[in-house]
Amino acid sequence: MTAGTRIFLGVSGGIAAYKAAALTSTLVQRGDGVDVVMTAEAERFVTPLTFASLTGRPAYTSLWDLPERIPHIRLVREAQVALVVPATANLIAKLAAGIADDLLTAALLAARIPRILAPAMNEAMYEDPATQANISALRARGYEIVDPERGFLAERELGVGRLASEERILQALDRALSRRLALKGKRVAITAGPTREAFDPVRFLSNASTGATGIELAREAALRGASVTLLLGPTQLEPPAGVAVVRIVTARELYEAALIHAVGADLVIATAAVADWRPAEHRESKLSKCAEDLTVRLAPNPDVLAALGERKGSTFLVGFAAETDDHETRARKKLREKHLDAIAVNDVRGERGFGTGDNELVLLWGDDGRRELGRSDKKALAARLLDAVEELIRCS
Repeated sequence: MTAGTRIFLGVSGGIAAYKAAALTSTLVQRGDGVDVVMTAEAERFVTPLTFASLTGRPAYTSLWDLPERIPHIRLVREAQVALVVPATANLIAKLAAGIADDLLTAALLAARIPRILAPAMNEAMYEDPATQANISALRARGYEIVDPERGFLAERELGVGRLASEERILQALDRALSRRLALKGKRVAITAGPTREAFDPVRFLSNASTGATGIELAREAALRGASVTLLLGPTQLEPPAGVAVVRIVTARELYEAALIHAVGADLVIATAAVADWRPAEHRESKLSKCAEDLTVRLAPNPDVLAALGERKGSTFLVGFAAETDDHETRARKKLREKHLDAIAVNDVRGERGFGTGDNELVLLWGDDGRRELGRSDKKALAARLLDAVEELIRCS
């Protein structure tokens, strides 16, 4: 159990709202600070005064509570985890659609901390395809769902939809807090984005990488307490706040920066799409268009990942393999030859995996270690990848 933390507790309008008061008492007794945000419907079941009395803090009910302090931003910035007990079908639907029409939904949309929902509703509502689709969508975006239990419901029926037990909710909360602090005090280096290899002042060799995966990994590692250095190639995406950024353009620049900033780190994740070759000759002036064929001689670039593998020492080194054929066979060959601890492989046929959309990853390690991380947006995949890597580090 992790005590002494700051918890954002959302309460939406279901009969199980009274159980949120009991949970609040438990959290306070173990030493946690709890900021409670209630929907208007929740106030029909339990009063803000109840939570204020339990926490010794005001219970927030409106976007206009202390508007000068911008509560929907401040409350989730000050907390280590956001928890909603109970989460109604209506609230889940609004979150899935990105609706932010009250303090609770606006705060959850702005949260960059772990978000946990404990649904509670009638079985028919819970099993409806719309609710299940909304829950699946939120899971894919990184929400943790504490599934409801089977039991006696408010409608005097037996079915699935009863709020999960306090014990299960606390376990989910503590898992999230443990993950958030797992990299505290660790040095993490991440390479991201493409490299560009200039042919002349206006033309270059490159690829479709945007650096989105590496940027999300850097953001997630920083949220988990790590001191993060992001070695970032040319991209229009903004790096996360609180991360040291080293800008590079060419593979040779990345090689030099990696030897400075990545060697000796506790964890290195190499997501950068590094050009294997560069034009052997760089022209100082733009080559004019002509009707003749043009031959360009290419020279090999230094192998950044192999260099890190040769120098890794106690560093846990994770590579990436963007493949179009024989994905896992080629990735395992790379894993062995470059002395990696693990490698994440994805299929980039048709430029899949590049850009800011969804991706699908499989993590490989050792002789036969394998874990499918699934298909999701890159923020959720970053969290799944770090969960898996942290588990491997603990077991190594």
